[in-house]
Amino acid sequence: MNRNASFLGLAVIGVASVAFFVRRPLMMSAPRCMAGQWHGCFDTFNGVVLMTLVTLPLAALVAWALAHRRRAAGVPWAWRTSLAEVGMVHGTVPFVWLTMMPGEAAGTAPARVSLVPLRDLVTMGALGIVGNLLVFASLGFFAPMRFAALASAPRILALGAGCSVLVETAQYVLRLDRVSSVDDVLVNAVGALLAGLASRPWWRTTAQAPSDRPRRALTPTG
Repeated sequence: MNRNASFLGLAVIGVASVAFFVRRPLMMSAPRCMAGQWHGCFDTFNGVVLMTLVTLPLAALVAWALAHRRRAAGVPWAWRTSLAEVGMVHGTVPFVWLTMMPGEAAGTAPARVSLVPLRDLVTMGALGIVGNLLVFASLGFFAPMRFAALASAPRILALGAGCSVLVETAQYVLRLDRVSSVDDVLVNAVGALLAGLASRPWWRTTAQAPSDRPRRALTPTG
């Protein structure tokens, strides 16, 4: 219980710190986001980040409802499982949304591919590298907490790489005026791995994790 409370407290402090430092640029998108306008909100970085923060209470409510239902059914690790499920979705979808935003010449510019490893890292810059590390960080952090089959470093790395390949392929096929780069795949996968290692104390290992389904009580026979 103390560990879970500490984890929740750190998460709240982290979100509050991010919101404090980026409050001014986020407020620039607030009027259009509150009006439900697509242009200027859902097609901008500030708008997506703002809506991600605004929907945090809803995500917390969903996690609470799932955990309450699981606890009532006698499912073990109800809170951890519920938080992991909501965290994977709420922490990953906004970043994937940002990576799939079309550029100015989407649909007309030729699809671009960079298959030489480490060549694009120089042009990414520090901000670009950090952003790529965060794309699948939530997935890498929460997936092994939810699925025992993913509770190992190589599998988390493979999960991040596989999801990144899907995103890069979609960018290429849809001609979003973005470069489909192998370096993006590498950095995304490393980000998922690092986040997964950070959540290692809460991993749901096969040896420790009971089934999600509540066990039926044994009835005497004879």
